[in-house]
Amino acid sequence: MKIKTRWLAIFLVMGMVLAACSPDDGSPDTTGDEPTDTTEAPGSPGTTDGPSDTTAPPTGEVLTDIGVDAENKVIRLGYLSDLSGPFAALVGAINAGAQIYWEGVNSSGGIDGWTIEMVVRDTGYDPAAHTTFYQELKDETVMIAQSTGSPHTVGILDQLAADGVLAIPLTWYSGWSDETLNANLLHHGMNYCLEAHQLLGYITDNNEVSTIAVASIPNDFGLDSAAGAVQAADTLGLDVVYDGSGAIIPAAEGPENPDEIANAIVGADPDVVFITGRSQDTEAVYSLAVGQGLEAIWTGGFPTYSPRFIAPGSPIADQVVRDWVLSFYATPWADGNAGITAFSQAALDAGLPASEFYTEGAVEATIAHAVLAQAIANGDLTQAGVLAAGKSLENVGLNGLGPDESYTGSMNDQLQRVSYIVGPDAEGLAAGGTGFALLESNYTHPLVADYDFTGACYSLG
Repeated sequence: MKIKTRWLAIFLVMGMVLAACSPDDGSPDTTGDEPTDTTEAPGSPGTTDGPSDTTAPPTGEVLTDIGVDAENKVIRLGYLSDLSGPFAALVGAINAGAQIYWEGVNSSGGIDGWTIEMVVRDTGYDPAAHTTFYQELKDETVMIAQSTGSPHTVGILDQLAADGVLAIPLTWYSGWSDETLNANLLHHGMNYCLEAHQLLGYITDNNEVSTIAVASIPNDFGLDSAAGAVQAADTLGLDVVYDGSGAIIPAAEGPENPDEIANAIVGADPDVVFITGRSQDTEAVYSLAVGQGLEAIWTGGFPTYSPRFIAPGSPIADQVVRDWVLSFYATPWADGNAGITAFSQAALDAGLPASEFYTEGAVEATIAHAVLAQAIANGDLTQAGVLAAGKSLENVGLNGLGPDESYTGSMNDQLQRVSYIVGPDAEGLAAGGTGFALLESNYTHPLVADYDFTGACYSLG
């Protein structure tokens, strides 16, 4: 594979390079020598000297056990991914971003000469399958670089602890900052609950609003997000005129009860609607509500939304542009910093359509990169050594792809309080962009800055 010199040059100049960072359209399980996606793609962000919190690699041999081929200097990372379930389109794009990242690392000498292999399993978003595939990957990989789904990840916590394996959740559940849950996890991004505080704080600061309707699907994503919205509404003095937390009943193609939810929202006549579910749930409810003439500010957890709402020919595009505001966990392409510009160009050069979700895959990979670099610096690439390295990282810089992360200190020290406020951009989407306009970069509302984390907003039991 050829690496584009412009991609590498940007990061060399920045001092960041490649050494030590919802319809169904799934992809097959992979255990080959290259990352999953077969698309040729250049480069990834990183640093020539490794992450800022690592030391020079030791001169002696590196200890290894499961998931590492010491003779050939290959490190295998496990991915428990939903590639055929309700979040297949999203997770497929995320994994494509991870592949772009790791191909760039491998093509530029790896991590101190170690190359990375993605080992992917399609869980179909089924908790039982998730656990079964974890049992396979714990004997094949040095860490789980992606564990998709909150209850799915909770379901393997005891096994992660017993096996001494580290995992990066692909879920923004508010419980991941809880020390009783996160002993073997490296969370990232603003959690669903705090995201609601961030969004409603931003909306109330910039609009005259006094009432809110809340609606969600009845799972961890929906209920964690809705709980945050209700909490934030109380703090901000918003009157909750309809609380449909958990009231949206998802079915295969959309909600079972879109009319019921839309009618309840329209009847409440709110200034703000906070809705969280799959994008097909949101689209059905929103279309019915605006069809009845409701004009309100709409928002919710980021996976709720899809750029197809404003795609050319969409009957609701104009209303969506008028109504919606969202928060994203990683840096939007529209931010334009050198890191995100280089990465987004790499995705486009790989022949991929513009999508913010590739960045999430690179963020996960950057965190795993920092973990592995620290483990190599410590001289210990065993599963236990990788776990210890990950939990020692005081600051992981994401090289412009998102806000820095921390995995030491108190729960409040580790809590991510920065996100990016975005709105729909129909013209940009039609011109080949991602469909998001940046409203605020590296944003923290005072409500979020002052938030005292004592535990998850919604308990998974």
